Amino acid sequence: MEALNFYSPVVADQLRHRRKTATIRLGDKSGKYRKGLVVCVLAGQRFGVREKIFDAVVDKVEVKPLREVSPREIQHDNPEMRHIDEFVHFLGQLYNREVTEDDTVTVIHFSEIRAGA
Repeated sequence: MEALNFYSPVVADQLRHRRKTATIRLGDKSGKYRKGLVVCVLAGQRFGVREKIFDAVVDKVEVKPLREVSPREIQHDNPEMRHIDEFVHFLGQLYNREVTEDDTVTVIHFSEIRAGA
């Protein structure tokens, strides 16, 4: 099973409260993630202990320039943001490098899988 790893405590909280339903990753990740793939959503430190938040199914994967990411997609990734300029800055901090609107990103939409009653 593939994993979607999240390292920020803020993101972990958004996942726990089911406020995050997409992730926008730098680069083309379409070789790793595809529609229908079941993933384990994990939060915790890189190279450290991680907590399983839930299992999810990938609903949609889109590769495009960052400038084409919609405000709605940004909000699904980070409910606190809506504008591309602040999201470009956020990604730059996350990846610890300069990010521009010309960078290629992969938008991965996912939905939680709940156990049946």
